[in-house]
Amino acid sequence: MDFYFKKFEDRKPYSPVPYSVTRELIWQFFAVIAVVMGAWYLHWRWTASINWDAAWFAIPLVIAETCSFIGTIFFVINIWKVKDTEQKPPPHYINECIRDKDIPQRPISVDLFIATYNEDTELVRLSIQDAKKIRYPYDDIEFRIAVLDDGRRPEMRKVTEEEGVGYHSRTNNIGYKAGNLRNAMEQTSGDFIIICDADTRPFPTLMERTLGYFRDPDVAWIQAPQWFYDVPQGKRLKYVMKQYLWYPGYYIGAAIEKVIGEVWVGLDRFASDPQMFYDIIQRRRNWANAAFCCGASSIHRREAVMEAAMKSFARSVDEQVHAATDDILDVELKDTLSDAMKRELLLETELTPYKFHVSEDIYTSIVLHSDRERNWKSVFHPFPESKMLSPQDLETWTVQRFKYAGGSLDIALTDNPVFKKGLRLPQKLMYGATFWSYFSGLWNLVFLFAPIIYLFTGIAPVNAFSFDFYKHVLAFLLANEIAMTIGTWGVPGWTGTATYLAFFPINMRALWKVLIGEEIKFPTTRKDRAEGNFFHLVTPQFAIIVLTILGLLYGTYKILSGQSDNLAGLLTNVFWGLNNVAALSGMVRASNWDPKDDEV
Repeated sequence: MDFYFKKFEDRKPYSPVPYSVTRELIWQFFAVIAVVMGAWYLHWRWTASINWDAAWFAIPLVIAETCSFIGTIFFVINIWKVKDTEQKPPPHYINECIRDKDIPQRPISVDLFIATYNEDTELVRLSIQDAKKIRYPYDDIEFRIAVLDDGRRPEMRKVTEEEGVGYHSRTNNIGYKAGNLRNAMEQTSGDFIIICDADTRPFPTLMERTLGYFRDPDVAWIQAPQWFYDVPQGKRLKYVMKQYLWYPGYYIGAAIEKVIGEVWVGLDRFASDPQMFYDIIQRRRNWANAAFCCGASSIHRREAVMEAAMKSFARSVDEQVHAATDDILDVELKDTLSDAMKRELLLETELTPYKFHVSEDIYTSIVLHSDRERNWKSVFHPFPESKMLSPQDLETWTVQRFKYAGGSLDIALTDNPVFKKGLRLPQKLMYGATFWSYFSGLWNLVFLFAPIIYLFTGIAPVNAFSFDFYKHVLAFLLANEIAMTIGTWGVPGWTGTATYLAFFPINMRALWKVLIGEEIKFPTTRKDRAEGNFFHLVTPQFAIIVLTILGLLYGTYKILSGQSDNLAGLLTNVFWGLNNVAALSGMVRASNWDPKDDEV
């Protein structure tokens, strides 16, 4: 079939940012300064700057700033240092990957699962064909590829027969992807399991560059980056300027590019490029043994997943029995009833190797990391070993991000790992950083409305926009910007920062759904572009843009007409408001983006 992504087949994945001990030390130096400056700023905000005459405005803002600063501290801890796990030669025999060296020696066995539901069968065929190209230095290992079809489609079965790979299906969709994986595990026996989505197309190097980590018998799973090879590359600056200024704009843009090189506008419309997440955030969790599973492009030790499932199964049964018999005083009756209940519950309770949850990947990671009896390890492998498809329209992107937010918030509010026994402090801090970020919609909403309130009312949340104010705020902002630029060196950061701010409606809706107890659905991500204009998805962002611009005009009018003389307050909020508009406008533009817009 002629898929849209065929023209991107020759793209090559990014290389991990090279480690530099000098840059890391410089980052850590400026990170400490940024945290100290932030604490100094917040102390001043709470003790000397609050406009108590407008406490309804001032208090929410300073609370929002405090919450944001907590997030900054979490981020600093998260990316504090790089400690890549040493790569080892790929194992040949299972004895090389376990502690018990007395078991009969045999070659390792590997199952590669491609989970699918309703994706195009020819798309899945491409994933199968690439999986068949995976190479390994030992020909006698058992390597099996299987499609896990939760759509129960005859045409999908036919593709697997034509490609000579396994096919597993089931009569229901209980547990979504986690249930699909469980069904396949019941019918297979590989020592290691590679998880792929329908569009995950592995590179030939996948196994030979990752399985060596399992030589450490405590390694439970490996996560490699998910690389989206179809992310829009945007348009050259000269073509963008021609679109708005005709040929004069073209020549101006061409002249600029002549001096500084090619400039691309509109790169990655939906902030789908995950390099910041994988190469910066996940990679720097290795030192804390806190890199979590992200589903596709991960490899799991079957023993670890099954052992964790059995322990969770036993705990669930014991907890239910204890809750039902705790009030019984007669010891003999209590024991008899407990035994009877255990037998019944053992038959009724389901064994779930992967947690039945919309975010089964990170949830399973938490379960394994918290097993102090076994001390399972995770490894983040920094090199992309597969390619995948990114959301091609705002609706698909929104559905995907809502699922991530809803699943994470549900875990945070019902089984928060920060309070979970078994996890070590560094692991709790790393998971805490992840879940804290999903509450950001609460304080980002305050940051978006604060300049609007000031520009329309003239009411300031601080006592005065004085030298004391600028001394504190600029020192912190400058130190923070320098630190984060060095800390994320080599990875573009503005798009992610802007999306983090523009993400607030999705975060707020996900939080509300979790608070009212509504189940977060598990829709599959479209692998093609949905046609249409999706402006309705960005009406909150557009409304804030309009209000901000109107506020800027009104605030300027008051200064020019003499109704206000607080020029410092106006300039501060103009800068703040324009930053908000710039951050939100990218998502608004993406609502009617068409791939043809990037053709030059």
